[in-house]
Amino acid sequence: SQKFARNILDELQPAVIISTERCGRTASGQYFNMANRDITDYTAKVDYLFDGQENTVGIGDGGNEIGMGNLAEQIKNVTTLVKNPAVTRVNKLIIASVSNWGAYGLIASLSRLRGSNLLPSVEWEKEIIREMVVRGVVDGMSGEKKLGVDGFDLEQNAEILAQLHKLLAADAS
Repeated sequence: SQKFARNILDELQPAVIISTERCGRTASGQYFNMANRDITDYTAKVDYLFDGQENTVGIGDGGNEIGMGNLAEQIKNVTTLVKNPAVTRVNKLIIASVSNWGAYGLIASLSRLRGSNLLPSVEWEKEIIREMVVRGVVDGMSGEKKLGVDGFDLEQNAEILAQLHKLLAADAS
């Protein structure tokens, strides 16, 4: 995994590396989901792309994501977060109630800088979530196949995106 990551970095030479809701390794080198289940055998070691890089961003919500290593000691003391926090650090950490929402916020900020709305449409986002559930993806909080994100239903998730679209539209006018 380390060699594979080095090859990717050498070939692409990214200016910045961003991780959203990507499970990060713990101090023991294992990977755990929010339910504290060991998912090491099913998790690509993406952390190696972040190690030693100057411009990295992590977006997370529960403590087990790449970037939450910035706050690993604090996360251990919060009973509602993971027991085994990720240790992979980033230069900039975005913490959100739902990682997707943190990503939407980042995209909205980049939209403001660029002067054009880069956010996905609300309908496109709903369709992507529907398709992922059809393909077997489960909700991050319940572990069930249902339309939603981290315990929030499809409409609640869509409302966050819709509000950011309204904010950007107000900026444009």
